[in-house]
Amino acid sequence: MARTRDHGGRGAGTPKRADAERNIAAIITAATECFARDPDASMTTIAKAAGLGRVTLYAHFPSREQLLRTVLAETIAESAGIIEAASPDTGPPAEVFAQLIRSCWPLLSRFGSLHAAVQRALPADEVRRRHDQPLAHVERLVARGQAEGAFRTDLPVEWLVTTVYTLLHAAADEVAAGRLAAESVGEILEKTLLATLRPA
Repeated sequence: MARTRDHGGRGAGTPKRADAERNIAAIITAATECFARDPDASMTTIAKAAGLGRVTLYAHFPSREQLLRTVLAETIAESAGIIEAASPDTGPPAEVFAQLIRSCWPLLSRFGSLHAAVQRALPADEVRRRHDQPLAHVERLVARGQAEGAFRTDLPVEWLVTTVYTLLHAAADEVAAGRLAAESVGEILEKTLLATLRPA
């Protein structure tokens, strides 16, 4: 199913001209790359990286916050696709969870400072809510792991999912700050999170 980009609902339900679609794609790509490098990247910087003028950028994205929402939505949709491809509803829960971490971490690390940019610009509850789709897969996996005795049952599923969400993004922030090497974080996360999930 084709994904509808979240760019403020402008022109919703009407076909975009080909050049407008190309401009939107160029803006989203440039914004993703700019925010991944610098959480404080300006609209001027993004327009320049996209090869477009500020007027064109603002015609599609009236505010920096709206552009960030679109970039975040695209990134989350990509991560949800990775999680779905890992078939989280089948296989030994601990093995499946480890595979999810190995599959998702390269995406998180690639976007570097994007999470910091989102945290600074958008309300925390909105950011968390926008992760509901991929986290629903994680929640089902954790619940299945509890039912099968692979994961601890002395803590609520919701809290364990929140722990996973928080540590994943904390790791991305640490890498962006240069305090952790990106190539080692996948293994660190796998060990840390599995130790948290497994029965004591």
